[in-house]
Amino acid sequence: MTVNGQKIAEELRLIAGEAQPVNALAYASRAATGSSRRRRLSWSLAGLAVAAASVVGVLVVIPFSGGQNIAAQVFELPQNTPEQLRAVRECMPMGGPVHDMNGKQRIPGHGKAEDFRVLVEYRDAVGSTALVGSTAGFVFCTPQKYEAFAERAVFTYWGYKSPGDLAAGLSGSLTVDAYEDQTDSHGMRDDDQSGGSYRVVAGRVAPGVRRVEIDWADGRLTDAQVANGFFVGRVLGESVSDPQGGVDALGEPRKILDTPSVTVTAYDEAGQVVGQEKDVNYAWRGPAYRPTGRN
Repeated sequence: MTVNGQKIAEELRLIAGEAQPVNALAYASRAATGSSRRRRLSWSLAGLAVAAASVVGVLVVIPFSGGQNIAAQVFELPQNTPEQLRAVRECMPMGGPVHDMNGKQRIPGHGKAEDFRVLVEYRDAVGSTALVGSTAGFVFCTPQKYEAFAERAVFTYWGYKSPGDLAAGLSGSLTVDAYEDQTDSHGMRDDDQSGGSYRVVAGRVAPGVRRVEIDWADGRLTDAQVANGFFVGRVLGESVSDPQGGVDALGEPRKILDTPSVTVTAYDEAGQVVGQEKDVNYAWRGPAYRPTGRN
């Protein structure tokens, strides 16, 4: 039987729209009704039956490129545990993402806290930073020791374009979605509330990726945390004198976070490189920011 890949993808998108457990096999069967009288099923939609049998939470359909017979691949955003849901709500005290310059100004169009799932979390000896996302976009959440240092829950669309979806901007086995900084006040001393700035890199990976390594360009290498098709890693930042010669309120040379470009490499189960992004610049915003000469 020849499967209409586009039709199957459309039907699976209906599952995603319902955002609750459904019989995905029934949708797939309905999509192929026109040819159902032919007894032989030769679908190459890898893993469809397995995915359909365990559908929970939010489903997202990622189309394959290249005109293959494989029509779609089902990805699932993880369900939050009660503790994770509590953490998301604490990350979004306004009830959802906020304006990047005003933490008191919520942007309803970016969703509410309950729409977001903890996709992957990186923990170290000091604290943690999580990539927290919905089907449309993501924010970073870093729990704080001192509430005054809490980061704003600023939303970014997947693919950096409205309406945003998990298929947007994918670039093979590895897609670097963000390189920015997060303050973690757990890294501050009670008598000196300075420092605590972390460089953070996060993104999406294909199912075959088992390890993601971040070369921070200062001699440090970090294995990112990989889960649910996403990754995130962080490292304590270092301060340097402002190259522009700026000064602080006391007239002293101003210090800024050193943010050299990084290299991110993805490996499969055999330890082979399956994706790499070089020259990932600070304030990276997905593939659109990829420099010329990508490797």
